[in-house]
Amino acid sequence: MKRVIDIAGAGIGLILFAPVLILLAVMIRRNLGWPVLFSQTRLGLHGKPFEMIKFRTMRDALSADGSPLPDAERMTPLGAKLRAYSLDELPELWNVLKGEMSLVGPRPLLMEYLPLYSPRQMRRHEVRPGVTGWAQINGRNAVSWPEKLEMDVWYVENRSLWLDLKIIALTIRKVIKQDGISADGEATMPKFKGER
Repeated sequence: MKRVIDIAGAGIGLILFAPVLILLAVMIRRNLGWPVLFSQTRLGLHGKPFEMIKFRTMRDALSADGSPLPDAERMTPLGAKLRAYSLDELPELWNVLKGEMSLVGPRPLLMEYLPLYSPRQMRRHEVRPGVTGWAQINGRNAVSWPEKLEMDVWYVENRSLWLDLKIIALTIRKVIKQDGISADGEATMPKFKGER
């Protein structure tokens, strides 16, 4: 049933938001150039990697040694607005259609975090990652990594259709309020460094 809802929801979402997706693509092209979409390898179901797509929100600015500048220095005003309203996440509906993600589940995180999880935190990969999740409606990026990962595991242990519907409804409320967009003193969220 969850997969049927994911397919229906993502398909309808892509159709309904098609004009918004086109408009945002044009705006990003004018502000940041090509590419309009940002693709990154993330951890999926059972820790299997997949390519998650989002709208691009940052400049490709590098330091003298060739490494990317901090997020705060690369984030553009347009990118900040896209993130505030979670509009940069809309292309992920395509990942949902492909079966790599779900509408609701723990957010897919970076591959480099895999060896840092505790055995309990690894349980977040027992379900498909989501466009939104329990941690996103309970603090988003304003809570610590241990809290966020514990919320992910709580979702895995308590998931149900009704919980998913509740999370979707509360996500809409969170987006409107622009709550928990970033951690204190960060443009987004500091990197996870494990429990050690």
